[in-house]
Amino acid sequence: MSSAHDKIEKNVGLLIVLTLLVAAVGGLVQIVPLAFQDSLTEPVEGLEPYDALELSGRDIYIREGCYLCHSQMIRPFRWETERYGHYSVAGEFVYDRPFQWGSKRTGPDLHRVGGRYSDDWHRAHLINPRDVVPESNMPGFPWLEETEVNKSDIIPKMSALQFLGHPYSDDDIQNAPTKLEGKTEMDAVIAYLQDLGTSVKTRR
Repeated sequence: MSSAHDKIEKNVGLLIVLTLLVAAVGGLVQIVPLAFQDSLTEPVEGLEPYDALELSGRDIYIREGCYLCHSQMIRPFRWETERYGHYSVAGEFVYDRPFQWGSKRTGPDLHRVGGRYSDDWHRAHLINPRDVVPESNMPGFPWLEETEVNKSDIIPKMSALQFLGHPYSDDDIQNAPTKLEGKTEMDAVIAYLQDLGTSVKTRR
């Protein structure tokens, strides 16, 4: 007499349904509790949402595909923290939509790059990387220096983020276009890079 297990193995449709059910329950058991852990849902002390210029720079960073070669996720291993600084913690990414995690490192991880180099260094590096890093295979982005930041969408963008829980005040949102006056896309990207990882002290 065949067992129930044998019947399930011979019935492909039932096997698929039960496999999906087990995977769904297992996934929920692992994922749902994470939503209730403060260390994963609460911002770390001192974390602020991106201001208008940094937010614009983050979007330019994504538009130009920088994330395809640079991750922003330092793993808790000695060889990572010795090179990049303190490992990344979930509370640092509360205001990142989308977050820039990943493991793709054609170039170095950028999560602790904030404050590590001067604005002038970043400007030279973005215009022609080999001027400051001779062995770099990164392309240059000289057009960022010549293009003004787009001010037309900053108010709806910040309003949407406010709706999602980012602590922007109404004044922050209304004054955002003024903060972008006279700024280039290069200024915005540099402002974004200089903010990365600065809410947790870098361990060198």
